[in-house]
Amino acid sequence: MAAIQKITPFLWFDSACEEAMNYYVSVFPDSKIDQLKYYPEGVTEGPMAGMEGKVLTGTFTLSGQQFAALDGGPVFEFSGAVSFMVSCDTQEEIDHYWEKLSAVPEAEQCGWCKDKFGVTWQVYPAILGEMMMDSDPEKVARVTSAFMAMKKFDIAKLRAAYDGTA
Repeated sequence: MAAIQKITPFLWFDSACEEAMNYYVSVFPDSKIDQLKYYPEGVTEGPMAGMEGKVLTGTFTLSGQQFAALDGGPVFEFSGAVSFMVSCDTQEEIDHYWEKLSAVPEAEQCGWCKDKFGVTWQVYPAILGEMMMDSDPEKVARVTSAFMAMKKFDIAKLRAAYDGTA
């Protein structure tokens, strides 16, 4: 196993850890499950009772970023207060990740979406940072106004707003 990075996001699932890990590695390129350890069999008492066959600990890598995860039962819920940003160079990339990660339409806004496991993602165009840092406040205001009305980002519409041709 490769050296552990300094900070590793850790995800707590009720009981779908392995399913989520397999799903995420299918969505992102250059991704893999690094290791899985399961709860032991035969535990009938204590916090591990009934967890047989579930993931005690697991690590996986998504596009070079290592994550850790486990199945811990319904103790914690994911919140949009923590999200994972996915920088995209093309509209095709945005469309791909949006299609795979957005499963809760009412949670969609300004590139934010929630997946079928409850994890929040920000799928955004890499060019947005450059647009938002422009020294022309009118350009920044137009881009901001354009993306505030979007659910999934549309690079062509952002460029048109930036250029003042929208």
